[in-house]
Amino acid sequence: MPELLYCRDEFTDAPGKPLLLIHGLFGAAENLMGIARAFEDRPVSLVDLRNHGRSFHADSMTQMEMAEDILRLLDAKGWENVDVLGHSLGGKVALQLSQLAPERINRLVVADIAPVDYKPHHQLILEALDAVDTSVIKSRSEADKVMSEYVEEAGIRSFLLMNLVRSQEGGFQWRCNLEGLRANYESIRCAPEFKQAFKGPSLYIRGGNSDYVLDAYQAEIDRFTPEAIIQTIEGCGHWLHAEKPVDFNRLAKDFLG
Repeated sequence: MPELLYCRDEFTDAPGKPLLLIHGLFGAAENLMGIARAFEDRPVSLVDLRNHGRSFHADSMTQMEMAEDILRLLDAKGWENVDVLGHSLGGKVALQLSQLAPERINRLVVADIAPVDYKPHHQLILEALDAVDTSVIKSRSEADKVMSEYVEEAGIRSFLLMNLVRSQEGGFQWRCNLEGLRANYESIRCAPEFKQAFKGPSLYIRGGNSDYVLDAYQAEIDRFTPEAIIQTIEGCGHWLHAEKPVDFNRLAKDFLG
C-alpha cells in the first residue's frame, strides 16, 4: 500500500466544507498558509506532494500518480467531497484529480496554470539547486550566494531556500527530492491526462504579468473545465497569491463561499 502524503491540517473543528490546498513545484504546504488563514470557517488541509516537503520520495511522479495520492489522502480523511485549490503544479494535479474522480470535487480553483504542455523553463533553478554543496555550506546565506549566480530574483531564491533544512548530523540537506524532480520533469511540465470534462464550478486566477494562462489556452481550458471562469489580478506574476494576497484571497473566497 503506497504511503500517505503529509498534510498540515488547520481549523479541523470548523463546520464548513473541507478545503484542500496543493502547492506548486519546489514548494510545500507552508507556502499556502496565507490562503489557509482566510478560510478559518472550514477545515483546511495543506498537502505536500510526493518528492516535496515532508512527503515520501518516489522514483516516479506523473500527474496521475499525484492525483491518486490525493485521492488516497481524501479516503483516509473520510472526505467524500471537497473544494480544491492548487497553484502551478498543484493546479495541474487538481485538474488531474478532477478528471480522475470528478465526483469528489465540489468547486475547483486553479491558480496561474492551464491544462497544457509547457516548454522547459526550470533549468536554471535546477542548476542553482545542484550548485549548492550541502556538505560544505555553513548557512543559508552561503547557499543564497551560490544560487544568485543562476537565479537573479531574490524572492525566488528565498522561496527555493525553504527546502534547505538542517540534517541530523548538523549540516544542511535538501528536503525535496531533487533527483526525483529532475528525472520526472517531462511528466511535470506536460498537460494533465484528459479523461472526461469536469463540469463542476471552476475558477482560474491568473497574474496579469504572467504568461502561464494565455488567451491561446482557452480551448483546452474549456475542454477540461467547460464551466470555468477566468479572473485576472493585475500587477502580479506567477506567485500571485504571495504578491497580491488580499486580492487573491478575496477572489477565492467569493468563489468558494
